[in-house]
Amino acid sequence: MKFNVGSIDRVLRIVVGLVLVGLAATGTVGVWGWIGVVPLATGLFGFCPAYTLLGINTCPMKK
Repeated sequence: MKFNVGSIDRVLRIVVGLVLVGLAATGTVGVWGWIGVVPLATGLFGFCPAYTLLGINTCPMKK
């Protein structure tokens, strides 16, 4: 499994995921807020299966 999520993308995914999970845990947005687990996990692991399918890579090129 290669990294395909860059640093800015990872930070945004983690923040959005934490906000959605937090809102779901407090009951503010309801059950749909638990979908925030997906961006949280992809941000923490640095790998997004959808990016692989679409051929997207936000990681900088390593020399």
